[in-house]
Amino acid sequence: MTLGVPDSPGVPEDYARNTLVAEYNDLHSVARLFEDHRGEIAAVIVEPVPGNMGVIVPAPGFLEGLRDITGREGALLIFDEVMSGFRVALGGAQELYGVTPDLTTLGKVIGGGLPVGAYGGKREYMAMVAPEGPIYQAGTLSGNPLAMAAGIATLGILMEPGAYERLEETSAALAEGFAQVNRKLGAQLAFNRVGSMFTTFFTPGPVSDFAGAKASDTALFGSYFRAMLEEGIYLAPSQFEAAFVSLAHTREDVTATVQAHERALSKVL
Repeated sequence: MTLGVPDSPGVPEDYARNTLVAEYNDLHSVARLFEDHRGEIAAVIVEPVPGNMGVIVPAPGFLEGLRDITGREGALLIFDEVMSGFRVALGGAQELYGVTPDLTTLGKVIGGGLPVGAYGGKREYMAMVAPEGPIYQAGTLSGNPLAMAAGIATLGILMEPGAYERLEETSAALAEGFAQVNRKLGAQLAFNRVGSMFTTFFTPGPVSDFAGAKASDTALFGSYFRAMLEEGIYLAPSQFEAAFVSLAHTREDVTATVQAHERALSKVL
């Protein structure tokens, strides 16, 4: 199976071979790639708050550094906010950290959890898309009425006064509860959180990149996952996924989850 559009110039069929990988939270690795491939890099695509290796917190200056490098080198900065969009702020991670990308991608979060995708960016780039520009884009779920209705309803809730303050209070209470349990049991676990996104890594940490995440004891996490499931708490089944707090969660939910966390850890440690 060939990815891409064979008849479209500028869209390579061998995406993987034309993709370079830098280390998250390591501006030097990004700068080296630009030095080694001068004039060849079209864009830097990054999750501003990664969720696909567990939640990783961007180091101070990292996102700003990406903005500086791409601007200097004439490359686009593209934020993948499929996970962080609306979860860390109404304007996503770019609002939270004050860094504006050239393009942004969003996923099901913009449709209240229903299948949908969206992208947006600066006018000069969006003008390249049909009917104004030469790039054609369409999809089966484009403008799906159910997803759009769910998305509008979700955004209405998120835009209510105090919504993100309540979300932060609930998320912070859960984080502090987990931290207290970990100290009580002597559990050497790393806990990363940005807004309503969090991950407990089964490693002493700190976890600031993929190498740190991979140091996790996945077998121990698996035992913990099953123990939490027995307690009625369903987490993502992979150590390398993010968990989310929502406005639907109450302080009672937080208390129950923290208590389940203590019982589950007591079983597996």
